[in-house]
Amino acid sequence: MTAFPSLAPLAITQGDPAGIGPEIIAKAFRDAPADTAGCFVVGDVAVLRRAAALVGGHLPVAVLAQPADVAQVPPRTLPVLSLQPGAPADLAADLPAYGQVSARAGRMAAEAVTWAARAALRGEIVGLVTAPLHKAALAAAGVPFPGHTELLQAEAARALGLPIEQVPVRMMLANDELRTVLVSIHVSLRRAIEAVTHDQVLETLRITHAALNRWPALAADGGPRLAVAGLNPHAGEDGLFGDEEIHIIAPAIAAAQKEGIQASGPYPPDTVFMRARRPAGSGRGAFDAVIAMYHDQGLIPVKYLGVEHGVNVTLGLPLVRTSPDHGTAFDIAGQGVASAASLIQAIRMARQLATA
Repeated sequence: MTAFPSLAPLAITQGDPAGIGPEIIAKAFRDAPADTAGCFVVGDVAVLRRAAALVGGHLPVAVLAQPADVAQVPPRTLPVLSLQPGAPADLAADLPAYGQVSARAGRMAAEAVTWAARAALRGEIVGLVTAPLHKAALAAAGVPFPGHTELLQAEAARALGLPIEQVPVRMMLANDELRTVLVSIHVSLRRAIEAVTHDQVLETLRITHAALNRWPALAADGGPRLAVAGLNPHAGEDGLFGDEEIHIIAPAIAAAQKEGIQASGPYPPDTVFMRARRPAGSGRGAFDAVIAMYHDQGLIPVKYLGVEHGVNVTLGLPLVRTSPDHGTAFDIAGQGVASAASLIQAIRMARQLATA
């Protein structure tokens, strides 16, 4: 076989086969050959062949025996490392139906993520990009984790021989204009408020500082500047609307500052994201990232700027992991209309982080 110029292997997990994950993966390999160079898909060959046929464009599928074989795959070809060698790989195979939650689909999605995480921890790949999975399908399959972040945290803890609580991770959603990192992730709002503790806020600041300090542009310009959002309206208004800012958040910021972290706040949540935003071509904003107290507080501002541009990055792991900032989109799965833009951005960011 002819060897083609390639980068170190980067794995893309297929996501839930009933969702848009395989479809947007196929589109990325068809439409962005420079970005997908050195990338391969972990999953089921029949699922990816179905996706390739759906998007059209004469996209051939190449079956890999090992990650290093991706160097032999030409551009605009979909390289797949099958987790079920010898399984049917034709389009007539009995595959999960588009748009339907099933235990089989959840199991297939989880197996791909688990394989890629372990390969990254062994150093066989430089990182992984995860296509969307469906939390209800994971639960139906008996997977004991609500999403990617928690599953990857558990795999990292296992590899390091540590209790899971000793491998703290955080979720960052980022695009070209804004970065936000969450103190808590997939929990109810009631539990998210309970999670706003001194130690949790300080841990988030430490993890974010360490991760962003790896980005050459930020490290070379004095290090990352982190803004901390308040929990309450107007950041509590001096205790009038709640005192978490006074007794929890502000002391955590002060502790981070003593460690040399450029943190400030707490700021009113309704304005801090605008201050941190970097309009296109304008350089740095007032802050390089905003620490948000809970899921929706942090993710709504980023997603409002355009779901197609956002990337989800897991901070604190001993591996590189990114993903698009949208879900499985069961309502449009199988129609060939889903955009691969966020996935392509996730691939670009994973490569950037892997070479930082």
